[in-house]
Amino acid sequence: MFNLIRCLLFSLCFIAGTYVIAQETPSGIPLDAQWKQTVYEFVKENQQHSAWGLAHSERDYVLALDLAEREGLEIDPDVLFAAAFLHDMGAFAPYASRGSDHSQVAADSMAEILEPAGFPMEKLPLVQGAALAHMYYSPVPDEPHAQVLHDADTLNFLGAVGVTRIISLTTREGLAQDLPTAIATLENMGQQLPATLVLDASKQMGQLRLDEMNAFINALLAQSAGGRAL
Repeated sequence: MFNLIRCLLFSLCFIAGTYVIAQETPSGIPLDAQWKQTVYEFVKENQQHSAWGLAHSERDYVLALDLAEREGLEIDPDVLFAAAFLHDMGAFAPYASRGSDHSQVAADSMAEILEPAGFPMEKLPLVQGAALAHMYYSPVPDEPHAQVLHDADTLNFLGAVGVTRIISLTTREGLAQDLPTAIATLENMGQQLPATLVLDASKQMGQLRLDEMNAFINALLAQSAGGRAL
């Protein structure tokens, strides 16, 4: 389905006379419009982080598309691309200094990037709605883009990728700080996050990722004197 969408978008751009040089992200997301290339480069230059930022945005986009296909939801790739790549911009300078939750800051600030880039601004409200709903604790409206981004973002805190993200925060002041704190964070997330998933496909995937994460934690504890030698 992902490849089909990419081919269709490429064909439409060529037919409409707006052909751009074919480019894609490392994970294969098509940068088939100039505004997408601009947004991607903005995130690449300004939102590098081991737990959130560029790679996390790519994973969110790809997984959200997969969830939409599994659920039979109609998704506008423009809306999902903008939301997936800009939903965390409020956590990075200079936007993080604007106060409020980073989701709200992102929703309030993303027009500063999207409008000059040439994004179709009539779609902005859907992008903002998805950004506002992306966190696991956020209320999720009955709107497909918000639902798939919320669940994709939550699933990215579970499983092998969730473990990797949280452990990558160790030694960073104010975050995970050390391995025992990271493991405690993972255990807490495993207890809280699965219940916040909205879509049936997400819940099924969430259980698999939870089992995977718990298996890792159990193995780590067994190999570290019950966690006393972490």
